[in-house]
Amino acid sequence: MELGLKVEERTFLSKIDWYLVSMILILNAIGLVNLYSATHGISGEEMSTLFYQQLVWLFIGWGLFIILTIIDYQFLSRLAYVIYTLNFLALLGVTFFGKVAYGAQRWIELFFFRYQPSETMKLAVIILFAHTLSEKSTLGQGMSLKDLLWPLILLALPFALVVEQPDLGTAMMLIAIGGSMLLFIKVRKSILVSALISVMIAAPLAWNFGLRDYQKNRVLTFLSPTTDPRGTGYNSIQSKIAVGSGKFWGKGFRKGTQAQLEFLPERHTDFIYSVLSEEWGFAGSLFALGCFMVLFLIGTKIANQANDKFAALLTVGVMSYVFWHMFVNIGMVIGLLPIVGIPLPLLSYGGTSMLTTMCGLGIVSSVAYRRYLF
Repeated sequence: MELGLKVEERTFLSKIDWYLVSMILILNAIGLVNLYSATHGISGEEMSTLFYQQLVWLFIGWGLFIILTIIDYQFLSRLAYVIYTLNFLALLGVTFFGKVAYGAQRWIELFFFRYQPSETMKLAVIILFAHTLSEKSTLGQGMSLKDLLWPLILLALPFALVVEQPDLGTAMMLIAIGGSMLLFIKVRKSILVSALISVMIAAPLAWNFGLRDYQKNRVLTFLSPTTDPRGTGYNSIQSKIAVGSGKFWGKGFRKGTQAQLEFLPERHTDFIYSVLSEEWGFAGSLFALGCFMVLFLIGTKIANQANDKFAALLTVGVMSYVFWHMFVNIGMVIGLLPIVGIPLPLLSYGGTSMLTTMCGLGIVSSVAYRRYLF
């Protein structure tokens, strides 16, 4: 009796990770609902157009997501240094040609939008770290200082440029993302202990000589926001009022007084989670947080099932990007962390941020798409 195995080749749609796609769509929907409310208060036409601009960015973002899903992620390994170099040059360009806003020089004015190179630099670092670290073999002992030297140099260069803008929050995101990828590879314990001691020694030096006055004020305001309630403490106080006033079920769609009466600053970008908490309450904010948790679990599963080390590192990097942005943004709006200009992925308004996030998730989708042999 002859036995045969029939292998059915999977179609394009069957290879897509629909759990990943569904969770991104749910977070997109949450973001659009809250952005509509945040931008349709009493400000008038100029503010409300931001919602329609976000729809355009989201549409483009999904186009990039689909393209990156179809393209084999391995091509990123071959272009890793090219992508990094182009982003690094863009960061240099900000120093000479960047637009100054809110006391920082972070954007380049293009024909139809403001491009923030520090955002796309995060994705460039993820790709280059995945390429560099996937070529190293730790042999179960963990990476040595010699192994870490080149990746740390690649991380330090954009870090220095972003700090100079100044944008300490985004610079720390670069460190957090790169550090998460290094820990995934495994670093020798002696290096981790040395790094911890170095941070403890460097912290007071950075406070006295590295941080600018406004950055010190942010930390002091975080510790005691009521010392200057109409100045540096205003944002933190209004955000916590918005979050707390939502109680369990919230005040309802477009009924949040802090957002609609414009007491809440930057409610469409950094404080979009405050709008969510005020209008949909603890239940709504917990649901959004739960969606992010499910997204991370899906990403962890994709990394675990990846065909190679490079793919696993790409996934870990992108998930770290989303996690640290979510962690810092939510932490600052509820008063657990100092306020820094970190957007909430998939929810906050912002063209560069939205496109970068969707490109990153498109790379994760490409990894998931190719975990099947047939």
